[in-house]
Amino acid sequence: MKKAEIRKLYLGRKEALAGQEVDSLSEKIFINFISKFELVGNQKVHCFLSIREKCEVDTSSFLNYFFENKIRVFVPKIVKGKLISLEIDRETHLIENAWGIKEPAGNKDCGVKDYDCVITPLLYSDGSGNRVGYGKGFYDRFFSEIEPATLKVGVSFFSPVEKVDDASSFDIPLNYLVTPVEVLSFGNIGSNSTK
Repeated sequence: MKKAEIRKLYLGRKEALAGQEVDSLSEKIFINFISKFELVGNQKVHCFLSIREKCEVDTSSFLNYFFENKIRVFVPKIVKGKLISLEIDRETHLIENAWGIKEPAGNKDCGVKDYDCVITPLLYSDGSGNRVGYGKGFYDRFFSEIEPATLKVGVSFFSPVEKVDDASSFDIPLNYLVTPVEVLSFGNIGSNSTK
C-alpha cells in the first residue's frame, strides 16, 4: 500500500481506540520495551511527549522509568519547521503550544547527536521497519543528522500487516518496533522477534 492510504487507514484505527484501551495497550508496549532494552544511568534517550487527543502511545511510563533510573531524557520540539531536541528532567515545566502540545520552554537545540535510543512516534511500520508518520518528514531529517548507530525504536499499537510500497531512499527505517504483543527487529541489530 502507498503511504497516503496507510496513513488514512491507521489514523482511523488509532482514533477508534477508546481512552482506556490506549492506556492498557501503552502499558503493554512499555513492559515489552523495558524487557528488551536494558538502559542504564547517564545513557541518553530521545522520547516524544504523547498527544492524548491524537491517541498516541502514552510515553509517561517511559519518562518516569527514565527519570527514576537516572537516564538522560531529551524531547522533540518543532521550531521554524525543524525538529530540535531539548533535555528535560522530572521538574521541567511544560507549556502548551498553539496546537495543544505540551513542550518545554526554550528554542535552543541541545546539540546532542549520540543518543543511545530514539523512541519514535508513528502511525504505522511495516515488516521492514519502514515508518509511516504524519507526513511532515521531521523524523527522517532528524535521523539523518544523528549518529547512525543510534537505536531507532518505533512504538505502535499495531503489528505490521501491510507493506509500505513507496518508501524512498530518504526514508530511514527503524531498528526495532515495539507493539503490545511483540518486539520486532529489522535485521541490522538483534534477533528477529521477541514475544
